[in-house]
Amino acid sequence: MRSARLLEMMLRLQGSPGVTAQNLADELGVSVRTVYRDVGALSAAGVPVWTESGPGGGIRLLDGWQSRLSGLTRPESAALMLLGVPALAAELGVELDAARTKLLGSMPLPLRTAAQVWRDRVYIDAPGWFAEPGGNEHLPIVATAVLEGRRLRIRYRRGKVEVARTLDPLGLVAKAGVWYLVAGHSRRIVSYRVGRITAADALDEPARRPDDFDLAAWWTASTLEFDREIRTFACTVRLSPTAWRRLPKIVGVGAADVEPGEPDAEGWVRVDLMLEGEEVAVDQFLALGGGVEVLAPSSLRASLRAAGERLARLNHP
Repeated sequence: MRSARLLEMMLRLQGSPGVTAQNLADELGVSVRTVYRDVGALSAAGVPVWTESGPGGGIRLLDGWQSRLSGLTRPESAALMLLGVPALAAELGVELDAARTKLLGSMPLPLRTAAQVWRDRVYIDAPGWFAEPGGNEHLPIVATAVLEGRRLRIRYRRGKVEVARTLDPLGLVAKAGVWYLVAGHSRRIVSYRVGRITAADALDEPARRPDDFDLAAWWTASTLEFDREIRTFACTVRLSPTAWRRLPKIVGVGAADVEPGEPDAEGWVRVDLMLEGEEVAVDQFLALGGGVEVLAPSSLRASLRAAGERLARLNHP
């Protein structure tokens, strides 16, 4: 969006001795002509930006000028990263109002107006529809250990027993409203559901963190690996065009990578799937309605038919 790009350009120029139009174009992913148009828009909005040609020239702000964003406190900087997810910010104990006010106040009027429209008309609700709020009373302590790079001692509920762990926290992930701690333990990197932590204490010892650790990349790879490990049930089905389109949403991670056979005269396709088990497969296929026919194994075909007959009996007029 242009308003976001103008804000990014303003912050990029702040405190800089000058940046060439080509460098700005490369950083922002736009053309040089767009950069000059944006410079004109910032100038018209009251930002003291100007260009200087020749060697050592470039695009710069008036010496000494800076936006009020430079006065963000550490908590406000943290809040800035969570402006779009207030529910998660509240669980972390982060106050958003001061950062939001300072961010809006730092913008020229046209950008501020556009940002206010987004604030008023777009809301990100991260948790799932039917997710129960977890017991995250230890989340602020866990977050402190993560952000300050301190080791963490926890007690963790695993089934019916509790285990004690001393961890090297590496990051926090919020997945469908559920918080997970990613941490190093015994030379491995593992994830812990924060709602199952029954006690937490941030230690004064520095946490050990791999130099090349990338939280997003690790989480993505871990999720895919977990998905592969639990999908051990092979089956073959025919799917209607509608069921095929809905399959990734119903079956989950990895379904979009399935290669279907050639459509038949009615547009149905044959698909080989790896699912979590026969019981899970029945539930998932019921969600596809009348758009699925099980070809193999015969036990799954019988289970799906029996489930359909139970539904028919329960809903008979």
